[in-house]
Amino acid sequence: MYKILTLNNISVAGLERLPRESYEVASEIQRPDAIMLRSFKMHDMEIPASVKAIGRAGAGVNNIPVEQMSRRGMPVFNAPGANANAVKELVIAGMLMAARNICQGWHYARDLSGDDAEISKQVEAGKKNYAGFELPGRTLGVIGLGAIGVQVANVAVALGMKVIGYDPDITVQSAWQMSSSVEQATGVDDLLSQVDFVTFHVPLVDATRHMINADRLRSMKDNVVLLNFSRNGIIDDGAVVEALDSKKVYAYVCDFPSNLLKEHPRVIALPHLGASTREAEDNCAIMVADQIRDYLENGNIRNSVNFPKVYMKRYNGHRLSVANANVPNMLGQISTALAEAGLNIVDMINKSRGELAYTLVDVDSEISQETADKIAATEGVLAVRIL
Repeated sequence: MYKILTLNNISVAGLERLPRESYEVASEIQRPDAIMLRSFKMHDMEIPASVKAIGRAGAGVNNIPVEQMSRRGMPVFNAPGANANAVKELVIAGMLMAARNICQGWHYARDLSGDDAEISKQVEAGKKNYAGFELPGRTLGVIGLGAIGVQVANVAVALGMKVIGYDPDITVQSAWQMSSSVEQATGVDDLLSQVDFVTFHVPLVDATRHMINADRLRSMKDNVVLLNFSRNGIIDDGAVVEALDSKKVYAYVCDFPSNLLKEHPRVIALPHLGASTREAEDNCAIMVADQIRDYLENGNIRNSVNFPKVYMKRYNGHRLSVANANVPNMLGQISTALAEAGLNIVDMINKSRGELAYTLVDVDSEISQETADKIAATEGVLAVRIL
């Protein structure tokens, strides 16, 4: 029986992927084999030694101590692309709200008073203050061309916008899915100098923190619209407020309210709604549950943020998984230990990612705990499991 600890409410659609006859799932459980969560902050949590995997039902993993888990030989899974449509729709909505001054006009209409005839007069007198502009012919910059960025770019093209994208690490899969009309920028500054709108779909790391700052704002077009449905901290909010006040920036739409932002008349700050749809929550939970189950039962790794992608079809019931430091002769030592135990290797796969490596081995007979312990004692080995 595998035990799964949930640190947040996880969609039932995902939990149903874990068969009740072989999985126990609870928000309080002793010696869990894996943890599923959404936004719970794990950095100050004591993670039980029994835990073999962590899965976040979402894309970002800033709330998980990934480096610490890597040192324990533990994969951290996420759900890239599962919430892409939800975020894409909100980005497009954000562009429309900003361009047409929808929120400002709505607040104006809500504050009208008098009888209907008087309200009608006020509407006609005040509507000129909320005149906006249309999207076709405007240029959108998309920084980060993963699952979300590609969908945003494609929809913007369909709306008649010119789209410029930048992502130095774009995957072949993303490139295949992206409209051929999307132009490639040579860098962030090249992109920012050309756009009327810019949206960000990148993780928050040292290289992206305050990617938009006072210096870059000065180099951008007047009346640019900034959209951040990615991570708080990518945009320097103080610099943007100053640019809004000077009318350099037309509007700022984001998912991260603060005291500085929430009452500014040219800011639309939403309560972190990017992935808040039933469909996205279901998709994320299903993807993570499937990945955790495949890892626990078969040792396969898909969509891990710290370990390589590894998949091997099961030969029989005799399988060993080894997580180790990516150093020379690890495969040799693993193979030697298996040979000394009289085990014949039927199939093997080994992949590395940065400083970490991962091996799956199928053998022709049962693997003893003694053999697994011998491999686990090898210098550089982080975790060993008999599957």
